[in-house]
Amino acid sequence: MLMVVAIFATLLSIAVPAYRKYTDAKDVAMAKKEIVEISAAIDRYFASQGRFPDSLVDVSLQNKLDPWGNKYFYMNISDPAYSGKARKDGKLHPVNSDYDLFSSGKDGEYKAPFNNSKSRDDIVRANNGKFIGLAAEY
Repeated sequence: MLMVVAIFATLLSIAVPAYRKYTDAKDVAMAKKEIVEISAAIDRYFASQGRFPDSLVDVSLQNKLDPWGNKYFYMNISDPAYSGKARKDGKLHPVNSDYDLFSSGKDGEYKAPFNNSKSRDDIVRANNGKFIGLAAEY
């Protein structure tokens, strides 16, 4: 009986981390897909209005939640009201020149620089949409 419990515990210690890794990867992939979709809506708005929306309300996506149940963050950084609030890389250079769009990731927290520990799990749009992925991978 003790041997069966030991084998079960060993299998469980292997299976649980593998399952968590799988679900985390699935959630990251979903957030990336949704950021692409939100970006497309923002770009369509820009094409029709000649300016970026003030908020996600303007593209009817204000209630869109990321896979962890948090709202997506959007900042029109071309608007002077957001001057200095843009997301930044490890060298503190802004990562976008048009708008910032991101998920605060699994922990639900973020700071402007990607190298901050609260931002490493964020799913971000950078290089004006040429990069969409984990801030830790940027």
